[in-house]
Amino acid sequence: MKFINDKISKYCDSVSNSDSTFLQDLRNYTIQNEELPQMISGNMVGNVLQILIKSLDAKKILEVGTFTGFSSIKMAEGNPECTIDTCELMEKHVNTARHFISKANLTKQIFVHRGPALSTLETFKVNSFDFAFIDADKINYLEYYKRCMVLVRAGGIIVLDNMLWSGEVINPKDDNSKMLNKTANFINEDSRVFNVLLPIRDGLMVCYKK
Repeated sequence: MKFINDKISKYCDSVSNSDSTFLQDLRNYTIQNEELPQMISGNMVGNVLQILIKSLDAKKILEVGTFTGFSSIKMAEGNPECTIDTCELMEKHVNTARHFISKANLTKQIFVHRGPALSTLETFKVNSFDFAFIDADKINYLEYYKRCMVLVRAGGIIVLDNMLWSGEVINPKDDNSKMLNKTANFINEDSRVFNVLLPIRDGLMVCYKK
């Protein structure tokens, strides 16, 4: 994910809103206790999510991929009136996320659904969300996008993380980079959305549903 010089990245962080103390603690916990702590979305991605949520005044938010709960809590901080339904497969991550969500006093705002996200997404009503954030297993990204398109209302936004996959999508060789490349091309040809791929961290695809 080294697309930008470290000095520039640090400067960007220094002149951007910083994470709350609680989220800084959660980030440190994730780094110290998770095998793949880089899966955390982080401050820069989180700030982009918050800006979009604030601009939309999004009240109903859907997340595919909870991990340790950082992005869920970050998004909840973006709008104290919102509710977030977040999907997570791994029991370990569900337990960690619920623990920190409880510590943050957000149990009435954030609901963690354990199980395969593709199955969980089938339980939600069509056009019932204002905003969706996809940051889960890459092999199912296209299906996650297709289902979120049905669940997010017109005028809503869908954001997909890791859409550059450390640059591997340019000449995809492994299954994940091939799927991300396929997903990007599908989205770019989808007349239902206005989309832009931003080189923020590992690539954020932002889709406005027409």
